[in-house]
Amino acid sequence: MVIQTDNRIKKLRAASGMTQTELAKLMSVTRSSVNAWEMGISAPTAAKLVELSLLFHVSTDYLLGLEQREVIELDSFSEEQKGILYSLAAYFQKQNEME
Repeated sequence: MVIQTDNRIKKLRAASGMTQTELAKLMSVTRSSVNAWEMGISAPTAAKLVELSLLFHVSTDYLLGLEQREVIELDSFSEEQKGILYSLAAYFQKQNEME
């Protein structure tokens, strides 16, 4: 098993349009801690993994590389927000099928 936490944190952070500094502030850690996570020099604690999963709406298993599919947790979103996300997902799926 290959732990993929470093790449997944970096990908999710970038996809969210956040800098390492912004993520560090949200996580109450230093920017160098986030950088070390993304470079695979160190790993977030279990508590920080949970915080990251909640922040990015993914499972801790996904962050750890135990789950290959990227799943977005929608529990904290309103029904209207979920509808918008489902519509976007359907649109992108259709676009991918046309390629």
